[in-house]
Amino acid sequence: MTGSEASPSFRLAYVPGVTPAKWARIWNERLPDVPLTLVQVPAGEASDVLRRGEADAGLVRLPVDRTAFSAIPLYTETTVVVVPKDHLITAADEVSVADLADEVVFHPLDDVLGWEKVPGEPAFERPATTADAIELVAAGVGLLLVPQSLARLYHRRDLTYRPVVDAPQSGVVLSWPEDATTDLVEDFIGIVRGRTVNSTRGRAVPEAQSKKDKKPDAVAARKNPPARKSTGRAPRSGAGGPKGSRHGKPRRRS
Repeated sequence: MTGSEASPSFRLAYVPGVTPAKWARIWNERLPDVPLTLVQVPAGEASDVLRRGEADAGLVRLPVDRTAFSAIPLYTETTVVVVPKDHLITAADEVSVADLADEVVFHPLDDVLGWEKVPGEPAFERPATTADAIELVAAGVGLLLVPQSLARLYHRRDLTYRPVVDAPQSGVVLSWPEDATTDLVEDFIGIVRGRTVNSTRGRAVPEAQSKKDKKPDAVAARKNPPARKSTGRAPRSGAGGPKGSRHGKPRRRS
């Protein structure tokens, strides 16, 4: 594993719909001397960007080629159907795939849901992008199923969306090339996993430093445990005192 000195900055790719702002803020607080550069890439190009070394890690959508990349699951998104605000579907709080059987459903070329079979009636053509499909939905010629974050990203005042309870979902992961697990990548892993600033997980701690960090008081306490507190009571007969001992004067025999 190469050290952080090999990379004076950290480049983080992210795909549309993913918001890295929280993690970027924590990075800037913890590593103010290492600039974080955010690189937005289309979902379908994220793997190529990482392969070419144009980013050190990426917040990408599944699937990921696990023969070349490591991946840490972050969250799974709800899938929604985007519809005009006056569409009949808006009368329900949520819908199923079967409810879309008679609707024209767009399947853009940059789809991230990985359908085996897209529900509804096929559109006359596949839009090039999700943004293009949104425009067609606004024109009233069909509907679109996307992860909820993309519905928010392409929000329009004349459109709304409803959850689709049985549709495929999109998982978001932190991914990076397996052969490029740098110290800075480990630092970012710690951030997304919620480790504290003092946590040593993810980086090897030298044995000498580990011993140095142990508190002498704690070591001494293990070697010399505190004595049991005295109750101030005399031991009972038969429970630790001399055998057959009695208190008071002996009786006279008659």
